[in-house]
Amino acid sequence: MNHTILLDTGPLVAWLSDQDEWHRWAVEQFEMLEPPLVTCEAVLTEACFLYAREGGQPAGVIGNVRSGILRVPFEISDEAAAVETLMARYADAPMSLADACLVRLSELYRDCRVLTLDRHFKRYRRFGRSVIPLLSPW
Repeated sequence: MNHTILLDTGPLVAWLSDQDEWHRWAVEQFEMLEPPLVTCEAVLTEACFLYAREGGQPAGVIGNVRSGILRVPFEISDEAAAVETLMARYADAPMSLADACLVRLSELYRDCRVLTLDRHFKRYRRFGRSVIPLLSPW
């Protein structure tokens, strides 16, 4: 696959946690994808929280950054205006910080796919009008 893969929280937690209902699907996706997968710190924060809540060790999430499986090129201070605009546009969703960062990443990495379990991504648009290419189970 030649597309940049942008990783959302759900598939990351599902990949790490064999207790997650989407674990098998996530493992299959990760086996087919070539690292690094691109994400943002907001996704890592959510994943650490959710993985710990399922009994996992949050350090395992961060270990995937250290090992090069995940890459975090997104700098929120550089993208704050765009993220704020997205969050205001989708305030009724409501759009999480992680979702806004991933939508912005999809604008920065035009040849991408967002790996997600979040149905909100069907509604979100990059550049205001363009459908965001997704890798999802639905």
